[in-house]
Amino acid sequence: MADYDLVVTGGTVVTPAEMFQADVGVVGEKVAAIGLGLRGERTLDARGLLVMPGGVDSHCHIEQLQPGGGADEENFVSGSTSALAGGTTSVITFSTQFKGHDILQPLAEYRRRAAKAMVDYSFHQIITDPTDDVIFNQVPQVVASGVRSLKVFLTYDPLHLDDRQFIRVLAAARRTGALVTVHCENYEAIRWRTAALLADRRTSPKYHAWSRPSVVEREATHRAIALAEMVDQPIQIFHVSCPEVAEEIARAKARGLKVWGETCPQYFVLSENDMDRPGFEGAKFMCSPAPRDAATSAGLWRMIRDGVLDVVSSDHSGWSYDTPVGKRAKGADAAFNEIPNGVPGLGSRLPILFSEGVSKARINACEFVRLTATNPARLFGLYPRKGTIAPGSDADLVLWDPNRSVTITNRLLQHIIDYTPYEGLEVVGWPTCTIRRGEVVMQDGIVQAEAGSGRFLPRAPYDLIKPTGNLPFGFDASAFLV
Repeated sequence: MADYDLVVTGGTVVTPAEMFQADVGVVGEKVAAIGLGLRGERTLDARGLLVMPGGVDSHCHIEQLQPGGGADEENFVSGSTSALAGGTTSVITFSTQFKGHDILQPLAEYRRRAAKAMVDYSFHQIITDPTDDVIFNQVPQVVASGVRSLKVFLTYDPLHLDDRQFIRVLAAARRTGALVTVHCENYEAIRWRTAALLADRRTSPKYHAWSRPSVVEREATHRAIALAEMVDQPIQIFHVSCPEVAEEIARAKARGLKVWGETCPQYFVLSENDMDRPGFEGAKFMCSPAPRDAATSAGLWRMIRDGVLDVVSSDHSGWSYDTPVGKRAKGADAAFNEIPNGVPGLGSRLPILFSEGVSKARINACEFVRLTATNPARLFGLYPRKGTIAPGSDADLVLWDPNRSVTITNRLLQHIIDYTPYEGLEVVGWPTCTIRRGEVVMQDGIVQAEAGSGRFLPRAPYDLIKPTGNLPFGFDASAFLV
């Protein structure tokens, strides 16, 4: 008689701490046992494969609402398809605020759209206009509903917050027990350099990198950390592109601050040279912060091995290349500052990181699991439900062939965007099966989940993001509604 609904047999189980030969027994939606000789109503043969936790992508833009109406091209069905095909079972996406408007109405609409998802999902709440009503009335409601992270931009029109506005968001997060995630680039410095480049008729995509050199990211990161330290509010720095920025995070950690850093696959395999392609082709590789160079990539790997950068997300922000709503929205001869930023990456995140990291012996498989599943689940309050393989955890598993060589094509990634910046990239290591809460939702590249079968993941208070209690002069200014 079978003891389990499903048993994944004969694979090498990879946890955040160790690798070992074992079967994984599943009852309902949960991992029930890890051992040898387990018997199930159904079995999946994982001999020769790694059995890892389903990926947790804590930074991706899917069907994000746009200020002029409508939403991003990538919708929750197509985005889920790409994620599941690539071994990711949980995502955290973004509900946005438009300046002059509240945050509750867009969040309600975003929840409605996300109900079509096939991955499990949670949200970050973007704050672009921290009015008194938003900060003192609406943010507490949003956090209480399970959206326990706030996102701010220190650059970009019309998203940019000045320092006082940023401090108000930090204080609101401290009062409500939320984490703050930050896009760090210096707004005025980028505006100044952009104006000079345009005045010199330097308008092609390659000048996107020129407009925002690494120093503008480093300065804004230093400033964000300093202001968070003053408020005693934990933060995560998004999409770190270079080791100089990671060094700011390392110094903060050494002072005992709760500051975390993430990076993304594009900073390992793309470079500023990719934007210097004939005609408009360089637009395919434009994202912010901009990709740097090979030496920078090597420095990022060092920061990963040192534990300074402990999450690798996709920052999936897809804009099609050949459609009027994508990269060409302002025409095929648009200046770099008018071309939508962002690259698609939901389905390619895990294969690229595994290939560049594990297959090339820069990290081991346990470190891969920590970077792509365990650490993001811990940081955003989803662990141990997500991000590990252990009795009681959700049975989110990816069966991985560590030796399979694949040439990435846009068709393989199954997103709605009409290109991938990784077209033709050879990777070693590829997912063969994805299991979400005990259900096989991808087998050999074929996604078989039903739209709407994903679940919202509300996040309750958790200790990791509690303030340290160290305040200048012991005075908690966030306690005052100013």
